[in-house]
Amino acid sequence: MTLGGACAGIIRAFDWSKTSLGPIEAWPGHLCSTVSTLVNSPIPKVLMWGPDHVMVYNDGYAVIAAGNHPKALGGRVDQIWPEIWDFNSRVIAAGMRGEVQSFRDQHMVLHRNGAPEDVYFDLFYTPVLDSSGVPGGVMCTVLETTQRLAAERDLRASNGRFRAAMNAVNGVLWTNSADGRMVGEQAGWSALTGQTFEQSQGYGWADAVHPDDAEPTVAAWKRAVETRSIFIFEHRVRRRDGEWRHFSIRAVPICDEDGEITEWVGVHTDITEQRAAEDALRAHARTLEREVRHRERAEEQLRSLNETLECRVAAAVEERRQALAALAQAQKMETVGQLTGGVAHDFNNLLQVVSGNLQLLARDLAGNERAERRIASAMEGVQRGSKLAAQLLAFGRRQALEPKVVNVTRFVRGMDEMLRRAIGEGIEIETIASGGLWNTFIDPTQIENALLNLAINARDAMDGQGRLTIELGNATLDEDYALVNSEAVPGQYVMLAVTDTGCGMPPDILEKVFEPFFSTKAEGKGSGLGLSMVYGFVKQSGGHVKIYSEVGHGTTIRLYLPRAMEREDVEVATISPDVTGGSETILVVEDDEGVRATVVEMLTDLGYRVLKAVDAQSGLNVVESGIPIDLLFTDVVMPGPLKSTELARKAKERLPGIAVLFTSGYTENSIVHGGRLDAGVDLLSKPYTREALARKVRHVLANERQRANAIQKAAPAAKAPDMSDASTASCTVLLVEDDALIRFSAAEMLREAGFSVVEAAHGEDALRLLERATIQILMTDMNLPGMSGREVAQKVREKVPGVRVVFATGEGHVADAGDATVLRKPYDMRDLIKALEPLRR
Repeated sequence: MTLGGACAGIIRAFDWSKTSLGPIEAWPGHLCSTVSTLVNSPIPKVLMWGPDHVMVYNDGYAVIAAGNHPKALGGRVDQIWPEIWDFNSRVIAAGMRGEVQSFRDQHMVLHRNGAPEDVYFDLFYTPVLDSSGVPGGVMCTVLETTQRLAAERDLRASNGRFRAAMNAVNGVLWTNSADGRMVGEQAGWSALTGQTFEQSQGYGWADAVHPDDAEPTVAAWKRAVETRSIFIFEHRVRRRDGEWRHFSIRAVPICDEDGEITEWVGVHTDITEQRAAEDALRAHARTLEREVRHRERAEEQLRSLNETLECRVAAAVEERRQALAALAQAQKMETVGQLTGGVAHDFNNLLQVVSGNLQLLARDLAGNERAERRIASAMEGVQRGSKLAAQLLAFGRRQALEPKVVNVTRFVRGMDEMLRRAIGEGIEIETIASGGLWNTFIDPTQIENALLNLAINARDAMDGQGRLTIELGNATLDEDYALVNSEAVPGQYVMLAVTDTGCGMPPDILEKVFEPFFSTKAEGKGSGLGLSMVYGFVKQSGGHVKIYSEVGHGTTIRLYLPRAMEREDVEVATISPDVTGGSETILVVEDDEGVRATVVEMLTDLGYRVLKAVDAQSGLNVVESGIPIDLLFTDVVMPGPLKSTELARKAKERLPGIAVLFTSGYTENSIVHGGRLDAGVDLLSKPYTREALARKVRHVLANERQRANAIQKAAPAAKAPDMSDASTASCTVLLVEDDALIRFSAAEMLREAGFSVVEAAHGEDALRLLERATIQILMTDMNLPGMSGREVAQKVREKVPGVRVVFATGEGHVADAGDATVLRKPYDMRDLIKALEPLRR
């Protein structure tokens, strides 16, 4: 028997005759071999032999035994470890029955150093057979995991603190003149610092900056203004309560169509808590790195003992590492998405103020060509700003999508000319489309923007020379793929891939490409929002994004878009109707003073009587005052304990006939779920034009009146005429109306007038009903969710040539109605008969 290590010497010197094992010279060969293997192992091991479980162990186990070593050598398990004998007795008994057992992260309370101590172990129990083939003892391999678990707990705590700090981030928006001076009212800056209007003007804002930071800040700001470059800086600002806070600053120049800077727009973001969290995170990361190195050394030792076990441990460690990395990335992207969504909301409010006042100013300056050109130029700037806000909302998955069933092959080929203009003649475009391509349920405008962004990124990566390949095909992502790619959901997709022959990207860049404002382009050459928008839009649509890149060879980005089982929706060109107003009373609830003043003036200009409130509670007070109100026009995101949705509900309770129209630049999850508006909700997204506001108000008011008519049921004067004449019977109307109450009322009036009625809540239902119903008249609302009334009419005419069409609408004017009959809401039985009677066959 060959023995090595410190414990070997103790074993040789120990008087084993006093134990049930007997003198060491008389030990059987199998016991000697087992003990020899044990003491020469670098892994902590202990052999518990015989009916009284005498302990024999190696140097590794001596460290675990601590204060019980060396008396534990030759001792009995129940005497050395009485505090865990209940556990050991069951495990040893099972081992003596020939059972192999293992325990991961087993918690125990040991007294190995004279006091209770919480420890954790990975334990592996193996029976050891004697010469007769019967278990004579149990071998236990012991790996202490106490420090590793403590490190993991510390890491979770650290991540929790970091998330809380990110959720607390808030920003202050400000503007400066073209030459870099603060001009005009700066409500956000004043609220933050407490400076008055006079104190902040020019470079007076620097007085609120920490004395050590003020001079470097002004110098860096002037350099950015001189070089017309994006300004990025950090400094400390004295809050109005006197506390110094750390802020991250980012400012960009806004240029007119001639490339001249008109103003600077910047954001101060409070990063005080973020910096503190980062310091703590770095400290914990260093601790974790030490524990990881310790774990790697232990794994290397274990690998030499048991290759199969080492592979399992390594796989588990890698799986845990990938899970932690995926979790951290998902939490990071979600947090940044919330932040960008909030910024987009505030930005859209600012754009609404600018846009509304420009439109009002245009009416005042009608006929002044020079002024009209400048206003048109300013409106183009508003549109660009609106596009930027839309990209932020797309990344944050906060935009209200308008998905349709799209055949991507036809869609991409229709964009061929646009793509060629965008990327230039130096790049060859190749489109490869598989046969039998499935349809996909996606927002056409967003997928067009996504493809255009990918093509432009590819052009820049190739410096205007190379090959751009667009590939289309069906794809099925299985469970195995989803295990490796945690964000993917197994299922059927339409795959859209864009490949370039550009410079490619290294792995460290690939990890950041979907983060907002991250760009590999030169300063001023890109906003860093293109891929962020693509990522957010695809994820919100239920899809998946995968990017592959190799330095010097190029990049491929694959978009997996959810498959749609329905037929393709056909796009129909529409002409906007003329703008009309009214004389009803509208209550405007808006917390932003500039937006509120602008929309009140626009509605007043349209002829409405306008009431206003600064928050939901004030709006409820107006409702409860008893003043007659026809329409509640309220922002979705509202300060205070009373939310806008609750205001709408209470207003409906008090004024059953009131119509409700929501508006917002950022809907959160209050009225939009799964990227689509909740049923029965009307939303006007910011920024909106005077024309869009006028049309939406008329539509919502008309629908509400139609619902009121449905409740009250028409007067006796509107009863249907006698329909006993056989020539007037057997005429079937397909009624398409998303409002259930209006649909029910209209169907009843049609039946009373002698028509047969087939009802549908939206365009998709209507097309399915055509497969089993024969109709002569289509009566459809103009503003339907998904397909519009015009689109429904076109598809029905394709399936049923000669069908008569009636458009029911609350808009003042319907352009391009063709041979269709227009029935204006609200309508009663007399109006309905007058519109449909001439259409009977």
